[in-house]
Amino acid sequence: MRGRGYVLDFSDPGFSDFFAAELDVDIDDPIYAENGGSKGKRLRCFLQKVDGATAARTLQALWEHRAEFLARTNQPDPVVNAEGRFLSLIARLMDRAEGGTGGQAPVPATDWRLQAELKDGLIAIASLPPQERGYEFEAFLRRSFDAAGLAAREPFRNLGEQIDGSFLLGHETYLLEAKWTASPIGVADLHGFHGKLEQKASWARGLFVSYNGFSEQRLAAFGPGKRLICMDGRDLFDALDRSIPLAAVLERKVRRAAETGRAFIPVSELFASAPTREPR
Repeated sequence: MRGRGYVLDFSDPGFSDFFAAELDVDIDDPIYAENGGSKGKRLRCFLQKVDGATAARTLQALWEHRAEFLARTNQPDPVVNAEGRFLSLIARLMDRAEGGTGGQAPVPATDWRLQAELKDGLIAIASLPPQERGYEFEAFLRRSFDAAGLAAREPFRNLGEQIDGSFLLGHETYLLEAKWTASPIGVADLHGFHGKLEQKASWARGLFVSYNGFSEQRLAAFGPGKRLICMDGRDLFDALDRSIPLAAVLERKVRRAAETGRAFIPVSELFASAPTREPR
């Protein structure tokens, strides 16, 4: 079990997402929990294990997050001479890196080969005959969700209605509707899927994936207060191209939907500052 072990303003999922998206590190790997599973203990263990350059890069990313948090909340820095002390620490770490002493390569958060295969597979679906695209798109989504550890389930039928699958996000069950149509999805399809959700348990939620997106005007007419979030083909490609974990994308969509009432917010807006990352 993870303890509280505060690190800045991170929640446990936010801490994991930060390391994956910003540093391509799986901070949840057991190798970093040798002294305990709290965020603070995993961070200390990680910094003790990795080389100086990786430690410096990690602390730089955390420093930038800290600075953004203080600016956003209009708080004064509670640490005397924080920046000077930080820069001194970075200098010592870089000296350690130049000296070539100690450290292991961090455990990567990204399977680059699988990521490349998924991105190529998504692109390839567009060239298939129309009757094959829907099935291949569902298969692609199941593979993507399985790769993200989201416990995807095969399509199933319930009293004659087709559900394209389901998955677990955190402790919540999400039903999946996937569409590959020539035109953006309109409000009728969204209402139809939401009607299915309303016939299920009150805790069931939904993800509607439309490869060719959604009609903005009709999406606005769908209104807030619904139990589903939306994703399009561009979202899938951007997440793969920018090495943003699928679980992190979905979690941020859920949070922003709760905050704004918008069922669809694109990855490009949710992760506006996330850079494209290449294999190292």
